[in-house]
Amino acid sequence: MTPSRRNPEERPVGALLAPDIIALLEESPSQIAAETEELHPADLADVAETMPFEQIPVFLAALPQDRAAAVLEYLDEELRAEVLEAMSPETAAALVSAMTPDERADVLEELDEEHAEEIVDEMPEQERRETQALRQFDPDTAGGLMTTEFVSESSGTTVEETLRRVRVIARSGKREAIYSIYTTDQDGRLAGVLSLRELLAAPEGARLTDVAWTEVQSVSPSADREEVARVISNYDLVVVPVVSESGHVMGVITVDDVIDAIQEEQTEDVQKFGGMEALDEPYMQISFLRMLRKRGGWLSVLLVSEMFTTFAMQHYEGELRKVAALIIFVPLVMSAGGNSGSQATSLITRAMALREISLRDWWRVALRELPTGLALGVLLGIIGMLRIAIWQRLGIVSYDPRWDLIAATIGLSLVGIVTFGSIAGSMLPFILRRVGFDPASASAPLVATLVDVGGLVIYFTVALLVLGGTLL
Repeated sequence: MTPSRRNPEERPVGALLAPDIIALLEESPSQIAAETEELHPADLADVAETMPFEQIPVFLAALPQDRAAAVLEYLDEELRAEVLEAMSPETAAALVSAMTPDERADVLEELDEEHAEEIVDEMPEQERRETQALRQFDPDTAGGLMTTEFVSESSGTTVEETLRRVRVIARSGKREAIYSIYTTDQDGRLAGVLSLRELLAAPEGARLTDVAWTEVQSVSPSADREEVARVISNYDLVVVPVVSESGHVMGVITVDDVIDAIQEEQTEDVQKFGGMEALDEPYMQISFLRMLRKRGGWLSVLLVSEMFTTFAMQHYEGELRKVAALIIFVPLVMSAGGNSGSQATSLITRAMALREISLRDWWRVALRELPTGLALGVLLGIIGMLRIAIWQRLGIVSYDPRWDLIAATIGLSLVGIVTFGSIAGSMLPFILRRVGFDPASASAPLVATLVDVGGLVIYFTVALLVLGGTLL
């Protein structure tokens, strides 16, 4: 199967360079490495994505192994999986082994289990152990995001000795996270941290224990990616260590990996807010049937939920016939309630994601949303009443002798419906979190559907109370 490709307009550098590189690959592949050494691996990945599929492994083979591994990291995920599965396990293992440990684990996660195991079996012993350890963690946790490449030294090591070791590590090219140096006690537990700048500025003859910070911000391997992002954001970190229960450093997470994780998390939340399951593939690459499954389920649930609005309107059918003007304003009052509920849900879900509020704050949120909903309801109610009065005076709609009562009905209904929408929308994320669901599932369409039913009941109940004498 030929993988889907991105539009050439999305990779202008690749589209520009591809013809020359493809021609060179056919005429003199031995010159590829020298001719492309100044190009960023991301640009070479764009070039690869413009090639016929069968030429991509040949192109990668023409590059130095470390360079080919870097290009592979930037390839489209689906295409990368196809390329690795088309290679022999030995060839694929050589490329994957040259990647950083965290990228290596992510790449293998994209492959079918059998092929991934074949590649792992062909890796050198050290890389195989690292990879197997990382693959034990959920990809969305700190353990799944971390890399095992980091620098740590005993607290008693001198600054000069540490600098010599850091230089050796930097020259080896095998340490991705060299931004910070972690110090350990005699049992190997995390004791402190200092930046590379602080190490360079440390006085001669000092030991790491004299210059390292002992208050180290860290995360556990089971922490979710939102928690990792919060720690890095709150403390302005470039890298955060992942520490086991025993206090030993298992790995580190760099800010670039966190940015990728945040982007994925926000994409999932936005898709859930739209009333659908989160897509696990790019929009242009997901199959037609999978797209239907992702979107059809929630649409069916919402349709069934909307049927309750029909039941509510049927219950008040008699009143609607006596005051036809009530039907005209049904969309107005329903949309006002749905909009207020969607606003509240969006605010609370985001506040939960940022850890600004927790489950125990539900009552504080309710006390805050109640007066807010009432104030917004009064504002919208006044606007609704003015609209009816102006339209009646100008003759835009047919005159009804009960227009003042109808205006009062609309005004009071909007107060009740907007207040109800604000309370319902703000409480739904708490309910979903309590029962173990993602609060982002409290999507705007779902909230709007729930508020529609309650809003109609409020609307017609107010109509009966205000217009009751005229409905006889």
